[in-house]
Amino acid sequence: QNKTVLFMKGSPAFPMCGFSARATAILQEINVPFESVDVLQDEEIRQGIKEYGNWPTIPQLYHNKELIGGSDIMMEMYESGELADTLTK
Repeated sequence: QNKTVLFMKGSPAFPMCGFSARATAILQEINVPFESVDVLQDEEIRQGIKEYGNWPTIPQLYHNKELIGGSDIMMEMYESGELADTLTK
């Protein structure tokens, strides 16, 4: 239902790892509304999202049901301005 979804460890208010904290901070900095899913609450979701996106690590950012990437890719895209452009389309 949401255009932008961050699968993360914890919540935006209480991230449970540094990578999830960084991903949340990036999205908040560019002021993009997003939904978050705490993968620590459900092992099936945690494993399923890794298989779905063929991406082994958490967090994972999706926009329009397509994988954007993890926190390192988000940071690269943020620094170049590409992330804001991608998420506002």
